[in-house]
Amino acid sequence: MLVATLLGAASIAGAKKKKPPEPTDVPSRIAALGQQLWGVPLDESGPLTSQIEKLVFDYMNQWLAAHPPDAQPAPGQMTYVLRVRREIESLFAGLHSPVYATGNTFEQPFNGGQLLAAGYTLGWSDFDRANVLALYQLRGGSVQQVALTHFLPDVDVRFHFFNPPPAAAGQFWFLMYGSRLGKSSPRLSAELYAFDGQALKSLWKIQDVYDGHFSFPAAGGRVVLSYLKEDELTQAIASNQQVARHESAYRVAPDGLDLEYDR
Repeated sequence: MLVATLLGAASIAGAKKKKPPEPTDVPSRIAALGQQLWGVPLDESGPLTSQIEKLVFDYMNQWLAAHPPDAQPAPGQMTYVLRVRREIESLFAGLHSPVYATGNTFEQPFNGGQLLAAGYTLGWSDFDRANVLALYQLRGGSVQQVALTHFLPDVDVRFHFFNPPPAAAGQFWFLMYGSRLGKSSPRLSAELYAFDGQALKSLWKIQDVYDGHFSFPAAGGRVVLSYLKEDELTQAIASNQQVARHESAYRVAPDGLDLEYDR
């Protein structure tokens, strides 16, 4: 009887220690990896974020191939780029605070077809965020991935589009930009990309501009940057004076963005 009791107790203990089955669906697998990001600093997160990235794009490449855009969308139908964004964000439905994700998408005409950008910002704290963006070429009912880039870490993501100069005719130019949190004010970063139908190339970059804000004049082809200098702000606060904002302007040029003035 004693032996039977001990064997029964051991069996129960073994059952308690048995690991739950690994999740098989993509959202659950992503959520399980996301849980492991809690407390992991950005510079140590690569092994986990790369696994999440592979799950997302393996799934999205299959989904896009099976769901190409309609040649003639029905009136009132959801736009294709919105469907893609919702599909990406559905993959992160199982994530819980402090892990979160937002989809980053756009669709623009290019070379007789469309260029679709599909990516996401994955965050696991107010400061730790990772970005990835894939470009797809849409033509004749087919969808093909043509490029992938990792925008600066810790930064939220927005886009602005430029007409390239005549020397770069036939290319697609877009500015990817956003801010990361700082000790007192957000820091603005941006990168200008060019896609020539074959490869994605970085043409221009700024990083961590203190309290930086962009504006895009209606005439096009220019970007104006308003910003503060942190040392001047510190001095102004110490002396109870108002700090002056600075302004830089850039114009589209054959090799990227050229500085017009900085004052």
